[in-house]
Amino acid sequence: MTLRVYNTLTRQKEDFTTVEPGHVKMYLCGPTVYKPAHIGHMVGPVIFDTVKRFLTYSGYRVTWVVNITDIDDKLINRAGEKGVTVEALAKEMTQDYFDNLKTMGVNGIDHFPYATQHIPEMLDIISILIEKGFAYPLNGDVYFDCTKDEDYGKLSRRSLGELLAGTRAETTDQKRHPADFALWKSSKPGEPAWDSPWGPGRPGWHIECSAMSRKILGDTIDIHGGGLDLMFPHHENELAQSESCTGHPFATYWMHNGLMQASGAPGKVGGGHDRHGDLNTAKAEQEANKLAGSKGAASVKELFAKHDPETIRFFLLATHYRSPIDFSDERIAETGKSIEGFYRLFEEFERATGSNFYQLAAPAKRSESQPLASASEFMAGLADARSRFLDAMDDDFNTGGAVGVLFDLRKHLNGYLNDAKAALAAGQPEAKASLTAGMQTLKELASILGVFGSPRLKVAAADDGLVGGLMELVLQIRADARKTKNFAVADLIRNKLGELKIVVEDRTDQTLWRRG
Repeated sequence: MTLRVYNTLTRQKEDFTTVEPGHVKMYLCGPTVYKPAHIGHMVGPVIFDTVKRFLTYSGYRVTWVVNITDIDDKLINRAGEKGVTVEALAKEMTQDYFDNLKTMGVNGIDHFPYATQHIPEMLDIISILIEKGFAYPLNGDVYFDCTKDEDYGKLSRRSLGELLAGTRAETTDQKRHPADFALWKSSKPGEPAWDSPWGPGRPGWHIECSAMSRKILGDTIDIHGGGLDLMFPHHENELAQSESCTGHPFATYWMHNGLMQASGAPGKVGGGHDRHGDLNTAKAEQEANKLAGSKGAASVKELFAKHDPETIRFFLLATHYRSPIDFSDERIAETGKSIEGFYRLFEEFERATGSNFYQLAAPAKRSESQPLASASEFMAGLADARSRFLDAMDDDFNTGGAVGVLFDLRKHLNGYLNDAKAALAAGQPEAKASLTAGMQTLKELASILGVFGSPRLKVAAADDGLVGGLMELVLQIRADARKTKNFAVADLIRNKLGELKIVVEDRTDQTLWRRG
């Protein structure tokens, strides 16, 4: 089946092609780093990490960029409230974001450009837009003239008049048109500022992504991703200024993921996006059903204390990326219970064959995957599961359908374990080989989703029972030793735990452990 992708720009699924043969250039809007990450910040990265995994599996080379917005009104205000510099706050919150991505298994991002490191590229685009007549200076600010862009609004499919209903007024009423948006903003006394031909100031929201994307990926990218709430005004304005500057299409495919909403209540978990723009009348808003942060954003760290990170990733992928995610602790817990059967299967496999599931070799590329012999009903079932899984992913990255196939495959493997119990107990090589082939298929497909790649990490404070309690005590003693710089004792504890096949991983805010 040919890979087909739903394009928000055309409102239809299209066969996937790339600007540069074999190379996918993908950009995802990242966070404004002024506060700790909530679960909503993880939705896009998990989805597009999986998209990259599947594209890589399918033979593409993928370059994936996620920006870090480290200058913004909210950053300035929050830094003032906390009595710290904007730079210090941004650095702290960026590290929090990175830590959470790592815990969630998001490891495919190639570039993390910072807005403050790309001011020259922004100034270059703004100068070109002024020269071409698409932008104009005004009292130290610079605005994009929406009326000069003939197809402005083509992404959200609304006219200039309709778009005004979804735009909060900028800093002045002297603009040529109320919909014109800021490319450059003059700074107030005491605020961070950069020199420019129009006076000291800082970039507007939208110009940052256009500049960073163009610098790293070129004038035209293949995939631009982001939450549905960013379609207007952010993505609409990115598109307008980028194409007006270069004269080339900005992105071939616009992929917008559905937002996370609280189960049983209206609203998006985590509040609105991090920039100006009132979406109350936008169609995207009506579909997204957002929950304001004041009504209870879900902290990633809080969730990690309650649920295994792999469970959370599984939960996020169980819904098609374009659909809203119905969030609640109960639903995540249900996901955790549903995937326990996989972990039991891994244990049964090791008891039956002596092999560790996590150490199995499995194809990393579609071209490396060997056809499964269909002489037996079991092997034919494996081939069917793989085919259905890949068909789901080829159909607009339908992870929800792919997850369903994994559960079917688990049932198929458990059935074989039961039917071949005597043969496996007798050590018959054919039975062991068949079961191993089935588990390799499971690992191959699970790797595309970024799950079951390694034993689950446990947060000691959240682990119940005697083992969890003892581990909490041991890790506390080790933490105390490290605080007093008694590194000999700390290293001894780590080494002895290693001998017991307990892996300890130190993070900036917690220590995780798992059975190796």
